[in-house]
Order: sequence, then structure tokens, then C-alpha cells
Amino acid sequence: MEEGGSRMEVVDVVPAALRENVIVTSVDAIFKWARSRSIWPLASGLACCSIEMMATAASRFDLARFGYEVFRACPRQADLLIVAGTLSWKMAPALIRLYEEMPEPKYVIAMGNCNLNGGPFTDTYSTVKCLDEVLPVDIYLPGCPPRPEALIDAMMKLRDKIQHPDLAKRAGGEAR
Repeated sequence: MEEGGSRMEVVDVVPAALRENVIVTSVDAIFKWARSRSIWPLASGLACCSIEMMATAASRFDLARFGYEVFRACPRQADLLIVAGTLSWKMAPALIRLYEEMPEPKYVIAMGNCNLNGGPFTDTYSTVKCLDEVLPVDIYLPGCPPRPEALIDAMMKLRDKIQHPDLAKRAGGEAR
């Protein structure tokens, strides 16, 4: 440019206030974040653990504050199967059918000692000893019956597992 001629300036078109509020991420990370915070459980209350599961959704423990308040009655609208209570071999085909009707990705929480090792019914022929004999389980929730706070904690662990699947694999496979 000549001396005394017109000048060229670089103008910053993005205001400073807007530059501080910009977040850069990937679409995959956004989908994982959204999926982990909008889990719709399918309630499968088989025995006494289902009372604790219902209490978790009630006003005292308020599962709705985490975004999980919509317990679905139809498997085609759910992505989490909470198996609460003793599973018998007679009920297993119906539960497997519910699981197969759920869309991908789908997750399973085994709630109660009966789903982990048979509980007090471990010596009977009619009880499924462990839920992972019939379904892939993501989170095991021990207790007879587990408290509502424990179910909330299990759902928070599932949320972390969905959002960070690489950390769950590195930590020794399934989060149990």
C-alpha cells in the first residue's frame, strides 16, 4: 500500500461475548450425551423388588429429576429393561420377547439378589439362577430388595456407561 493511501484492516466479526460461549464437539459426543440423559425404562416388575422400583419413580425419590421419569408400558418405546424380582423359567420366554422387541441400543438392569444368584430361591428348579443366563445384563443391582437410592445409583452408572463406553470397556468389561 502507498503511504497515505487506503488502509486494509482485519475485522473480527465474532463479538467477544459470543466467543466465550462457543463449544466445539463432535456429533457423536452430542448423541451419546443426549442418549445417556433420556433413558426410557420398561418396567418389568416380577416380585417384591418392583415395589422399590415404583417407589423410585414416586415423589419421595423423584427419578424424574434425572430425566428417567417416563416408565414405558410398550417395549417399542423403551431402551432400558429393569428386571425387578425373581425370574422363573416359565416367565423367561415372555421377558426375552420383550427384550427382543426393544429398539437398539438397549440396556438391562438386573435388580435384586434373585436376578444375581437366585436369592432365597436358589435351590428351586423353577427359578432362573442368574439373569445373564437368558439376557445380556449391563448393570447388576444387589439387595433384597434394593433401596430406591441404589436403583438411582445404578441408573447413574448406566448413564456414565452410555456416555463413555470406552471407559467401561477399559474398567474390566461390563459395569457390575
